[in-house]
Amino acid sequence: MDDSRSRQVLIAGAGIAGLTAALAFSERGYLVRLFEQAPRLEAAGAGIQLSPNATRILRQLGVLEQLLPAAVRPEAVVLRDAATLRELARVPLGEAAERRWQAPYLVAHRADLQGALMTRLTERPDISLVTDARVSGVVPGPHVTATAEIAGNTVEAGGFLLIGADGVWSNIRNLSASARSGSAGSGAQSASSRFSGELAWRATVRADSAAGEAFAAVGSANCVTTFLHPGFHMVAYPVSRGRAFNMVAFTAGEIMAESWSGRADPEILAGAMRGTAAALVRLAEDAGPWTAWPIHTVDKRQPWTTPGGIALIGDAAHAMTPFAAQGAAMAIEDAATLAGFVAASPADPAAALAAWEKMRRPRVAKVARRGALNRLAWHASGPVAVARNLFLRLRGPERLGADLDWLYGWRAPEAGAR
Repeated sequence: MDDSRSRQVLIAGAGIAGLTAALAFSERGYLVRLFEQAPRLEAAGAGIQLSPNATRILRQLGVLEQLLPAAVRPEAVVLRDAATLRELARVPLGEAAERRWQAPYLVAHRADLQGALMTRLTERPDISLVTDARVSGVVPGPHVTATAEIAGNTVEAGGFLLIGADGVWSNIRNLSASARSGSAGSGAQSASSRFSGELAWRATVRADSAAGEAFAAVGSANCVTTFLHPGFHMVAYPVSRGRAFNMVAFTAGEIMAESWSGRADPEILAGAMRGTAAALVRLAEDAGPWTAWPIHTVDKRQPWTTPGGIALIGDAAHAMTPFAAQGAAMAIEDAATLAGFVAASPADPAAALAAWEKMRRPRVAKVARRGALNRLAWHASGPVAVARNLFLRLRGPERLGADLDWLYGWRAPEAGAR
C-alpha cells in the first residue's frame, strides 16, 4: 500500500461522531476522507447535554472554545415530581461541576455543536468532506476499499480504516455484517436496529414565548429540570444562549418509520401526562405541536470492529436509550479513544481495533445500565416512588454528585494502554 493510503482514514457519516473522529485522527497526523449522505449538513434533533467527560475531549480538540459562546452552563440538574412540582433532588453543576470534574457541563443546540466541530474541521487541510455521498460497498483489508455513490457517480476510495459513524440505522454496520458473512445482502437484517418501545417528544420554544414563560414558572430556567411521573418523564433546559428552551418528553408508543422524526398521535403524550400538575399540562399544550422521535437501540452482542479494518462508533455501534443523557458523550469518547488506540499501534491496526473494542465495551455497558436504572426510577409509582424520594432526600446534592464521578470524571486511557 502506498504511504498516503496507509495513513488515510475513511469515515461514513458527518454527525457528531464522524466530525469528532475526523478531528481526532487529523490531530494525530492522518489523512481523513469524510463521506456524508445528506446533500448538505443539517443538524438533527434539538437540544443536547454535554457532560464533562465529553467537553474535556472537545477542549482537547479545540472545539470547546468555538462552542462556548452559544452554549449554556446550567447551575444544576433538578428532579421534580410532575404531580406536585416539588423538588426531589438537585445535583450541582456550574462552577461546582468544573471544580469537581475539571471540565464544564454544557447544554446547547445540536446545530451549535455541529457548527463548532465544522469550524475546526475547515481549519484542517488534511480532512476532506464530501456531501451527497453514500457508501454503498466495502471490501475489507488488509486495506479497505469503499465504493461511494457521489452525486450520481460511483467512485472508489481506499485507506487502512473505514469508520462507520452513520448512526442507529447504519449502512456501514450492515455492510460489515455482510462482509463477515460473505454475502452481499445477508447481513442487513441481522444488523438492523430495534425499536425500544419508547417515543421521544421534542419541542423547542423561545424563552419569551408563552411556553417559555410557563416553563420558567414551573421549572428552573437556568437548570436541567426533569419532571418525574409513572407514565412519562420530561426534561427541559435552556439552549441558544438561554434564548430558548429545549423540551423532550418520553412515553411508551407504537413503532414508527425508520426516520429521526415524525408525527404521532398527540393523545399519547396527553394520556401519559394524566395526573400531573395543571401548570405542567398547560406547558405541554403551549409548547406544541410536539415532534415524535422513535427511540431505537442496537443489539449489544454485535461486533464493533473487524480485522479487515472496519470500526463502528457512536449509535452505529451501540445506540441506547437516552436516559443517562450520554449518547453524544459516548460518541465523542469513541472517536477520541479509537484515534488514540490506532495511533499507538501503527504497525498492527487490527490489534488496535480489537484492543479498543475490548476497552470500550465495559464502559458503554455501564452507561447503558445507568440509563435503564434512571428510567426505572423516574417512572416509579406507589411504594417504589416513596422509597426513591426518600433515597434522594437522604443522599443529598454532594453525594449525588459523587455518584457521577465514574461517569463525568472519566479520562481517556493513555496512548498504548491496554
